[in-house]
Amino acid sequence: MSAWVLPDHIADVLPSEARHIEELRRGLLDTARGYGYELVLPPLLEHLESLLTGTGEALDLQTFKLVDQLSGRTLGLRADSTPQVARIDAHLLNRQGVARLSYCGPVVHTRIDRPLASREPLQFGAEIYGHAGLEADLEVIELAQSCLQAAGVSPLQLDMADVRVIDAVLSPVQLGAAKVLQIHAALAAKDVAELDALSRDLPPAVRRDLCALPRLFGDVAVLDEARQVLQPSAELHAALDNLRWLASHAHGLNVSIDLADLRGYAYYTGMRFALFAAGQQGRAGQSVELARGGRYDEVGAVFGRKRPAVGFSLDVKELVSAVSPRALVAAIRAPWGMDAGLREAVAALRAQGQTVVCVLPGHEQEVDEFHCDRELVKEPARANAWTVRNIQMETRK
Repeated sequence: MSAWVLPDHIADVLPSEARHIEELRRGLLDTARGYGYELVLPPLLEHLESLLTGTGEALDLQTFKLVDQLSGRTLGLRADSTPQVARIDAHLLNRQGVARLSYCGPVVHTRIDRPLASREPLQFGAEIYGHAGLEADLEVIELAQSCLQAAGVSPLQLDMADVRVIDAVLSPVQLGAAKVLQIHAALAAKDVAELDALSRDLPPAVRRDLCALPRLFGDVAVLDEARQVLQPSAELHAALDNLRWLASHAHGLNVSIDLADLRGYAYYTGMRFALFAAGQQGRAGQSVELARGGRYDEVGAVFGRKRPAVGFSLDVKELVSAVSPRALVAAIRAPWGMDAGLREAVAALRAQGQTVVCVLPGHEQEVDEFHCDRELVKEPARANAWTVRNIQMETRK
C-alpha cells in the first residue's frame, strides 16, 4: 500500500475548505461568547475510565484505546468532549452557580455512524451546568439556532424527544440492562416487529405502549396523542409538558416531535433535540442533521459532583457541506525584494490586517490562492515610496 494513502474515512483538508472551516469555527466561538460561554480546551487523550465512565456502550465502541508508555495505563482518544467538560466543571472550576462553557476541537471515532461521515470530526459544543430549569434547555436550543444561522443555514427544523417518555413506559417493569439496550435499539430503528418480539413477556399495557411509540412522531399534536395513547404517569406528563413549553418558545423554527428518538449517547436523561437544515438532503439522500443536544444531569456524577447539565454539539466539517462558502477577502500582491521602503510598506499593510502576498522571483505568472485584486507598486516620482493600486483586468489574464 502506498505510504500516502490515508485510513478509511480520514481525509486531508485542502486550503479552500480549511479556510471555510476556520471561518465557521471563529463565528461559532464568537456566537457562544456573545451568550456568555467561556472557552475551555480539554486534552485530546486521557485515562480511559475518565472518558467512558457512565457514558454507555456506544461511546466505548467509538473510542480508540492505547497504552500510555509512561504509566502503563490505558488511554483513550476522545470520541466526545462532553464527559471531559463535565470533569472540568466538577473538579477544576468547582463553581457553585451556573457555568457556561464552550469548546471546539477534533474528536476521533473508530467507526462512522452514517454514510460518508468522517472519523475525525471537528466538534464544537456549548454546555450549561448548574441550572435544572427549562430556561437552560431553551437557551441551549436558541444558541444552537443562532450558531447555525450565523453560519448561513436557514430555515431550520427542530426535532425534539425526551428520554423520560421511554423511561415512563418501562417504569412498571424491572428489566436487565441488556434487555433495555435491545429495546432502545429497536425504538431508535423504529423496528415494530423487533419491539413486538422483545415485549412478549411484558405486561399488556407496557407492550402496547412500546409498540405505539414508533408511530408517535409529527408536529406538536403528537403530544396530545401521546397523552391519549400511553398509560398516564407523573413522569410522562412532565416530559410531555416540557416538550410543549419548549416547542411554544422555539421561535423561527419548524418544530417536530419524535417520542421514540434515542439517537446519541446513553448519558441523556431528559429532553433531546436535533437541528436540521429544513428541506436539504445530504450526499447520502438523508436529511442533514447539523446539531444535536439535550439534558444530561447524570454526566458529572461519576466525578463526584452531580450537577444539572444541558448542551449541544456539532461537527464543523459537516457544517461546511451544508453552507455556501464565503467570498474570499481580496489580497494585495507585492514584489519580493530587499528595498527598505517596500518592506516597510508590506509590514504596515499587514499590521492593518491586510493580506499581502509577496511573489517570489520566477513565479510571477502563477495563479494565487488569494485572488489578489490590488498590487503594491513603487511610485516613480518619490524615492522609497510604495502605493497600492487596483490591478487592471488585462494584467490578470
